[in-house]
Amino acid sequence: MITLYQFGPAMGLVDPSPFVMKADLLLKLSGLSYRRVRGDMRKAPKGKLPYIDDDGQIVADSTLIRLHLADKHGLTLDAGLSEAQKALAWSVDCMLGDHFYWGIVHERWMVDEHFARGPSVFFKGVPALLRGLVTTLVRRKVRANLWGQGMGRFSAAERLRLLEADVAALSALLGDKPYFMGETATWIDASVYAFVSGALTDAMGETPSRALMLARPNLAAYAERLRAEFYSG
Repeated sequence: MITLYQFGPAMGLVDPSPFVMKADLLLKLSGLSYRRVRGDMRKAPKGKLPYIDDDGQIVADSTLIRLHLADKHGLTLDAGLSEAQKALAWSVDCMLGDHFYWGIVHERWMVDEHFARGPSVFFKGVPALLRGLVTTLVRRKVRANLWGQGMGRFSAAERLRLLEADVAALSALLGDKPYFMGETATWIDASVYAFVSGALTDAMGETPSRALMLARPNLAAYAERLRAEFYSG
């Protein structure tokens, strides 16, 4: 039995982290038995979630989890894909995790209105007398991470233009296919679904990423199809 360590449902999502959602759908696609457990980042091997415990073997990071499923269980989740399609899937995964993600982080954590309706929920367990200070310190750290990565250096208009380019690329690549690479779900659907559905949540109000996704009907329809298939129970 595999144990997936996650944050747990929040902000209208199966998990507020797209990387946890990605790992969760990867495990669903694998067909392996697994369970979800609330994790503690202070105990996580890389200080982040998700990570899994696969019969005593600890694997952190959603991409490394995917590679572990291939190495240990022989589940590459890319059957039928050409080498070019595999390369495209990898490129899309990197775009989402290393570029689009930071636009989402900025709008969730740096815009007060969205933060109040979203990530602020993470601080409800902090004693009231300390909550304001802890919240300020964490948001300051997130701001520093955004500055170091680069997204925090852009204006709102520049960030929107970059997000729009990512969303347009996803929409064009998906087209009218039922799954991202064609007629069958592959591992890249775990990543695309995680980021698209995460951006579409209305829990934080009308965010820029939500508006961009809604403007691309094929992406919204894709997210609903996969939600119905994998998360309707």
